[in-house]
Amino acid sequence: MSKIALLLTEGFADWEYALIGGTAGPFYGLEVQYFTPVAGQVRSQGGLSAQVPKNLDNLQEWQPDALVVVGGMIWNTEDAPDIQNLLIQQHSSGAVVAGICGGTLALARAGLLNEVPHTSNDADYLTQHAQGYAGAQHYLKSPSVIANNRIITAPGTAPVSFTAAVFENVGMDQSTVAQFKAMMAAEFG
Repeated sequence: MSKIALLLTEGFADWEYALIGGTAGPFYGLEVQYFTPVAGQVRSQGGLSAQVPKNLDNLQEWQPDALVVVGGMIWNTEDAPDIQNLLIQQHSSGAVVAGICGGTLALARAGLLNEVPHTSNDADYLTQHAQGYAGAQHYLKSPSVIANNRIITAPGTAPVSFTAAVFENVGMDQSTVAQFKAMMAAEFG
């Protein structure tokens, strides 16, 4: 069973993790656990309070197949947690590292976007908010996810394609990923 770690911070974006958190375990047999930089209570942008008993030390012990950095406004500020070493270590150990919306700033700060095609909310968003980001030549303006070399990035408006890419990159079979995408797109078909 593949393991997905969801990293939540104060003000995390409710819609960016919900499809992973709500479907991975009950429908697809993946193991999902939630982590915060410091164990305790966090509140989402929408006002949901979550008591998360596991911190980043627990995350490293758990050894996830994918680490998902959920976006939120904190990533645009000086209060953003410094998780550069964690992200580099997880990727070096073979894990998928994924960031959506503000979560892409954490990947950019860690240097993980310097050599791979990637996206985010906007090219300027990365250069303005991620000190040390040197991957602008690899930035692709995209309304949906971009995945390359176990690095997954997406703008905040793409939680469906982001979730599908995470599922695919942890080994979910193609037909199940296609079924998930079709189910999420059904109302627009």
